[in-house]
Amino acid sequence: ADIQKLGAIVCKGTTLMPKKGNAQPRLVETAGGLLNSIGWENIGVDALIGEKAPVWARWRVPVIVNIAGETIDEYVAVTSKLEGVPGISGIELNISCPNVSSGGMEFGVDPQLAAQVTSAVIAATTLPVIVKLSPNVTDIKGIALAVEEAGADAISLINTLKGMAIDIDQRKPCLGNSVGGLSGPAIKPVALYMVFEAARVVHIPVIGCGGIACAEDALEFIMAGATAVQIGTASLTSPTLCLTILEGIERFLQEKGITNFTDLIGVAQDKS
Repeated sequence: ADIQKLGAIVCKGTTLMPKKGNAQPRLVETAGGLLNSIGWENIGVDALIGEKAPVWARWRVPVIVNIAGETIDEYVAVTSKLEGVPGISGIELNISCPNVSSGGMEFGVDPQLAAQVTSAVIAATTLPVIVKLSPNVTDIKGIALAVEEAGADAISLINTLKGMAIDIDQRKPCLGNSVGGLSGPAIKPVALYMVFEAARVVHIPVIGCGGIACAEDALEFIMAGATAVQIGTASLTSPTLCLTILEGIERFLQEKGITNFTDLIGVAQDKS
């Protein structure tokens, strides 16, 4: 499949040191979605720079590295290592991580913490920085504004919702880590609402994600105010789905006689 047609690819979460991840099982299917508890299993930033980046450098499609950390210093250390590496075109900041310095509270649920980690990362790089927002908040607008003010180049939302499943025969949680992140079509209405809300208040691009499985879903996010969309869970069952969605969007534009894709961004905002 020609992945070069895609706008960009975001790699999985990368940390300062390699991580083994959470106990099995890590994936549980649920009605209309998927629960995952991967625990950031990854090869670590040094191996990513040594093994993955040289391959990406040969691609036309930009690769954005999603980074995670448990302290602001960790985020900054990962970011500093990625600076100037050929094959890396941007950083996506996963702020749905527990901050060990503040008793495990997620960076992404507190506007002040979210702003602090954002500005620290931006100071450590010349790469564009996208901040991925957590949906586990009472007011997404406050967090979106905080990271915009801290200098984020764009925001992406939403990350997974917290969820769990219980095995009634074993009488225990299905996931090895008990709790996981819910993704897939089940979260689409929540994601769409949060993109709509965030796009009303920020002036930076909004990247929509959460439950997108077809061109129609993607178009809803664009009309809600997203400049771009990300496909995650649906790619697990259909690896070339992104290309199918892209073709579907192009077909929609042709059928409706729309020459500029950008004319669709946020059109639903005006009708609400």
